[in-house]
Amino acid sequence: MKKEPIGKLISYIHRSNQKILFKRLAPYGIGSGGQHSFLKLVLRSPGITQDRLTQELKFDKATTARAVKHLEQAGYVERITDPEDRRSLLLYPTEKAKTFRPKLQSILDENNRRLVQHLGPGEEDQLIELLDKIGLSLSKLED
Repeated sequence: MKKEPIGKLISYIHRSNQKILFKRLAPYGIGSGGQHSFLKLVLRSPGITQDRLTQELKFDKATTARAVKHLEQAGYVERITDPEDRRSLLLYPTEKAKTFRPKLQSILDENNRRLVQHLGPGEEDQLIELLDKIGLSLSKLED
């Protein structure tokens, strides 16, 4: 039996997962492009800079800028000029984002449950461990 390339499998899973999340989050004004990841990080780290958001999530600056702009227009994030560096913007969750946080987490948790529903005992932990190893290999290649 011919093995599928690992990158192809990961890419397929990622794209399929993003489509599912988009459908679940669209009614709340959260779009595609990993916007939920940006929102989660802003909720976890109020006052984070856009540059730090880019670094933490490993997206390019243009993708981060588009996601933040959309989240701001949807009322989830506000950008405030950094008083210590007028060129930098600090990102804060709005009250709407804080109220939505439990629902967002519920959607993401349910999505994760569906992703691993056919794995046996211990296989989820094993999968995470293996994917972490692949991620570590990739991060070393990026340096």
